[in-house]
Amino acid sequence: MTKTVAIDARWLVGGIGAYTEKLLLGLGKSTNGVELHAITRQADAARVKELCSGVTVVDVPIYTAMEQVLIPRAARGCDLLHVPHFNIPVLYGRPLMVSIMDVIHLRSPKYRNSLSSFLYAWPMLSAAARRADHIVTVSNYSKTQIMETLGARESKISVIHCGVGPQFRRDTAEEGSRSAAESFGIRGPYLLYVGNLKPHKNVVTLLRAFAQLRNDGKIPHSLLIVGDDVRWKQSVVEECERLGISDSTVLAPFVLVENFPKIYAGADLLVMPSTIEGFGLPVLEAMACGTPVLSSNAASLPEVAGDAALYFDPMSHEELASQVLRILQSSDLRDSLRELGLQRVKKFSWQESNRKHMEIYNHLLGLN
Repeated sequence: MTKTVAIDARWLVGGIGAYTEKLLLGLGKSTNGVELHAITRQADAARVKELCSGVTVVDVPIYTAMEQVLIPRAARGCDLLHVPHFNIPVLYGRPLMVSIMDVIHLRSPKYRNSLSSFLYAWPMLSAAARRADHIVTVSNYSKTQIMETLGARESKISVIHCGVGPQFRRDTAEEGSRSAAESFGIRGPYLLYVGNLKPHKNVVTLLRAFAQLRNDGKIPHSLLIVGDDVRWKQSVVEECERLGISDSTVLAPFVLVENFPKIYAGADLLVMPSTIEGFGLPVLEAMACGTPVLSSNAASLPEVAGDAALYFDPMSHEELASQVLRILQSSDLRDSLRELGLQRVKKFSWQESNRKHMEIYNHLLGLN
């Protein structure tokens, strides 16, 4: 008898969106005794129907009271509900699997004492850890954080790393540079940051290191920041003005999906300055495109990048600047990081991620 897994696919943007979409793409048409049924919003229904055999439209935003009523109703008749975020339906009485990418909102001083963390993140994450029959996370770092912060048993948590899509491959740097120049008016070489602008992403340290190098005349590069955040963007703009790097810093809130590999490939270097990170997918995407990576030595990033990146203390913009200069001044080092990165990404695949998810589905459904 076929068993049905319902997946809450209402959030198809950012890291959680990529994770959810890859699950649907890899498992949506599976016939190995498990059928996936997606719960999604009207705006994404057509796209999701191409990936999944069953779709129910629930046009309600995440983090709302109505999802607590409508998601259990949409999952009625399914044998397992998989929620790829911590916004579980707390009164759902059937088998439940939850993906918790990180507990940043509970651990970081920037967020843990906020009203939203107190009123929503703490109770919901605690409920998810307690209520779920199984928890999936994306790094051993996050697993440890979940155990320490939420008290979840180790046996209840599986680590399944993210993968890299086939569109991220080694294009020519010239093609990438042309794409960046055409899209953002960048002329010449550039450093790259990909991610949102929240405080834990530590963009301010990157800006200060970049300003030090530019103002001392040590590099001719521009800095391309791909990502947006309505709440924090203005502080980034103001910091650029204060540091005198507004003319050499480009903030790109949106990049077409098909242009991302070219943006990566055209960069001389990807910098990942986060102080906390559940996984750090841009690290792998850059490596897959043949771009050297400079990463902070914090959280999950060394677990993901391994020996294929150069590292720095995220609290020191001086050390970051020194490492940038070290890479840019050595073609041998860049070539080495490039080749190590191309080998490193072979350890991460969405196919393997999907296989491990199916193993957990089968276990929870009593199929193995």
